[in-house]
Amino acid sequence: MTDMLVQSPFGEIALLLMLAAAVGFVGMLLRQPLIVSFIAAGLLVGPSGLDLVRSDAQIDFLSELGIAVLLFLVGIKLDVKLIRSLGAVSLLTGLGQVAFTSVFGYLIGLALGLGAVTSLYVAIALTFSSTIIIVKLLSDKREIDSLHGQIALGFLIVQDLVVVLAMIVLSAIGIGAAGDGHGGSVPVVLISGLAMVGAVVLFVRFVANPLTERLAHAPELLVIFAIAMAAMFAAFGDIVGLGKEVGGLLAGVALASTPYRETIAARLAPLRDFLLLFFFIALGSGLDLSLLGAHVWGAVIFSAFVLIGNPLIVLAIMGALGYRKHTGFLAGLTVAQISEFSLIFIAMGVSIGHVQEDALGLVTMVGLVTIAASTYMITYSHQIYALCEPYLGVFERQATPRDQSGNAQPRARPEVIIFGLGRFGTAIALRLQNRGVRVLGVDFNPAALRRWRDLGLAAEFGDATDPEFIAELPLPDAAWVLSTVPIHPTGVSHEDPRTTLMQLTRAGGFRGQIALTSHHPADTDDMVAAGADLVLEPFQDAADRAADLLCGGKREERTDIPTIDSEGEQAI
Repeated sequence: MTDMLVQSPFGEIALLLMLAAAVGFVGMLLRQPLIVSFIAAGLLVGPSGLDLVRSDAQIDFLSELGIAVLLFLVGIKLDVKLIRSLGAVSLLTGLGQVAFTSVFGYLIGLALGLGAVTSLYVAIALTFSSTIIIVKLLSDKREIDSLHGQIALGFLIVQDLVVVLAMIVLSAIGIGAAGDGHGGSVPVVLISGLAMVGAVVLFVRFVANPLTERLAHAPELLVIFAIAMAAMFAAFGDIVGLGKEVGGLLAGVALASTPYRETIAARLAPLRDFLLLFFFIALGSGLDLSLLGAHVWGAVIFSAFVLIGNPLIVLAIMGALGYRKHTGFLAGLTVAQISEFSLIFIAMGVSIGHVQEDALGLVTMVGLVTIAASTYMITYSHQIYALCEPYLGVFERQATPRDQSGNAQPRARPEVIIFGLGRFGTAIALRLQNRGVRVLGVDFNPAALRRWRDLGLAAEFGDATDPEFIAELPLPDAAWVLSTVPIHPTGVSHEDPRTTLMQLTRAGGFRGQIALTSHHPADTDDMVAAGADLVLEPFQDAADRAADLLCGGKREERTDIPTIDSEGEQAI
């Protein structure tokens, strides 16, 4: 049956898809990202496994189209406004991690005898972390909007910019390197590249917005147009010698400033994942495991370097910037893996002739190990932090973190202490202040502290799970402690920061009442059972209030209370 299927390209690809789905299901049970499953599927159908791959041309075509779409989606997220919004911590952490990994990765490569060029390629490949995996895992844990989640997203953007520069430089270096007449001379390629950039600028300036607005009336047509843009730019980039990767990237940049970029990105994401399956199948099926034995120890060393070294450098940089070890540790764990771009980057080096196939095999093994391990590291980040916390004090600056947002202010005697200075906490604080209630806010996000102080509210930099900090708060003077931290747990456990906060405040001499927020009825019951005096359910409470108003209730006058927007800022 198998032999009959592989006799035709259609049957072969159908069989590969079924095997990939089966391996992906096993990976899902093991809580592994699809990238690991797809590479494993490629190894399974390759020469070291079932040896089922025959339609190399078709698989390579789908693989190249997948890379073009992937780079298109990277480009479409590189909006100028987004780049300008990068904070200092994201920029410094991102660049610091890239520099650290590149330098020490290169030295490790030389020590392993890889050669200067191969060591450089491997070192650069190890600097890239997988945005897809990190966003997925943080979203599943509902930590994408947390401080460490936002910082991680910021330095992932920095890494994406480095990816862009690295591929452009690699394309420039590889101009004419193949010697097969593919592409033109250096001057022709440079002129063609400038022409493509100029075309993108003109398209963005005069065509992008009105065209996409018209196409948006038929969403399917907008998606087809986006795919056509990615393919055409990739094809033109390949023809002139810049490479399909740079061409696809420029196509994405051309649509990055349009109001429909998020729609396009969302609709193309499943297509990207489908097409990248064939890249990983081609990658895995092209590896002969019997030839990789010489690189096993190299893969172990590089994997340990990525899993341990990358988080430590992020932790050190964020500590130097005044962030607490808890935030730095959780943000650092997100970069403890390499990405699909690492494999694409090495594959480009192989195609140019700079590195050998065994380098691609080495990086692939590192990818399998680090992606698989970091998935569990991110999933169980809080438990890992609890184990490592006693040894992380060296990464936290003393005295300065709690004064992160400016000069220390005289500590008032608050009646209510609020942990979590987001929209909900800020709105409550403003209304309490309007009624003459003294409020103190606590958060470990420096930007949130600045916003509170700009609104005239007292705030301190601190962590709700830090026993030393909680003990220093003016708890005996407060009547209420309120936590508005947006947590969506599946149940109460000792790792829940809210239960930790209740235990620490009681241990610190607090005799008042404790209020917590919840978004699920079962969670509300658990919080009450754990000792909360009041559990606020923002959505349910707002719905109850809205129903009262609709049934004839009178809205409370609040014209002197500022309105808070989605970012926690005071609306104008």
